Amino acid sequence: MEELRLPWNNREGLLYGGVIALITGFLMMTFNMCKTLGGVRLEYIENAIIAMPLLWVVIMLLMTFLVGRVSDYLIRRFGSQTDSVNARIVMNIVCCVAMMSVIMTAIGPLVGSLMSLTINLEGFENWINNWPVNFCVAFWIEMLLAQPIARMIMKRKHIRALKSRNTGAAVSE
Repeated sequence: MEELRLPWNNREGLLYGGVIALITGFLMMTFNMCKTLGGVRLEYIENAIIAMPLLWVVIMLLMTFLVGRVSDYLIRRFGSQTDSVNARIVMNIVCCVAMMSVIMTAIGPLVGSLMSLTINLEGFENWINNWPVNFCVAFWIEMLLAQPIARMIMKRKHIRALKSRNTGAAVSE
């Protein structure tokens, strides 16, 4: 039987990745705005909500065409066939968070500034100071919030599908 907590096909992979991108992207964007602009204010959260669709698209494109592929390669290269599902999940989180935090620490502020029709190179200028913090925060968001929520959604979806398949098979017999 396949793992209930992980996607079984590309469509489920899009849902799974989309949930993770939405949660992590929103929280990291809000965190960085509050850190950069000084304090938590409702307007920062509102700005994050407005910018989230564009950021979500950027994150999903990066995950689909770059980060996800490199992470899969690294897991195949350094992982073992005997590694548990949990070990592979942690390896995937470390690889993806490391790569995404490197990229998004640089281009995240640029994407945000484009929303206000300006160009801000702060992400490139302060990258060396911001990246370690962003990596640590994103890692714990993924480990404790985004990944568990996405895996819970997948598990519920798969259990529901298996129940309906079993019920449908019993009715048709």
